[in-house]
Amino acid sequence: MQKTRLSTLFDRLFQQFNQWGQNPWRRISLVIISLLSGNFLATTVSTTTGQKADLDITVALILVTIVETVSWIAYGSNLGPRRPDPEAILGQRPLWIAILNSLKLGLIYGLFVEAFKLGS
Repeated sequence: MQKTRLSTLFDRLFQQFNQWGQNPWRRISLVIISLLSGNFLATTVSTTTGQKADLDITVALILVTIVETVSWIAYGSNLGPRRPDPEAILGQRPLWIAILNSLKLGLIYGLFVEAFKLGS
């Protein structure tokens, strides 16, 4: 890729965000915020698709695809033997993967809560 001003700007912003996210308290707060955002997203998705019953199967397919893709990114594919990643063992995954995985967990948790609310 060429070194344009825009690519340099994005590189610097990404580098500054990674340095900012190295602090454990900031990392934990971002993960918790994404967990709660996933819960809110689940509530929003279930109420909006519940209003129009035509979208239930389509939205379910989209959500399953998103969840499985995020799981594949976060935990890696199981296509044969691979060496364990030392950073993943110590829990120091990249911040964006931790945020995506936390958003996914909040989404799944929120959908379970909505299902229990509808079942009662």
